[in-house]
Amino acid sequence: MKASTTFEIAGHEITDHLGLVRGIIVRSPTISQGIMGGLKNIIGGQIGAYTTMCEQTRSQAYDDMIKHAEALGANAIVGIRYDASSVEPRGGAVEVLCYGTAVSVRKK
Repeated sequence: MKASTTFEIAGHEITDHLGLVRGIIVRSPTISQGIMGGLKNIIGGQIGAYTTMCEQTRSQAYDDMIKHAEALGANAIVGIRYDASSVEPRGGAVEVLCYGTAVSVRKK
């Protein structure tokens, strides 16, 4: 599956637009991530446990978007974007959305 944040794939032409595809994941930190994150909030610095959680969540959302595109018969996705938001008022869970346009492409 070819994927791009731009609206074209270099060396290819889009032959069909198949529609919006997305992957959505809602995740909350594990107990150990919450404890480590809480300590880092007090003393400051990068919160590695949260960084790991966020990267895993983005990866899962991307993988789900790819599956959605494959189900539509696409061989590429263009215009890929991510969006994230807090689901709980105190930041306990995060929603990550990965979306783009599923297309069929062929080499020029």
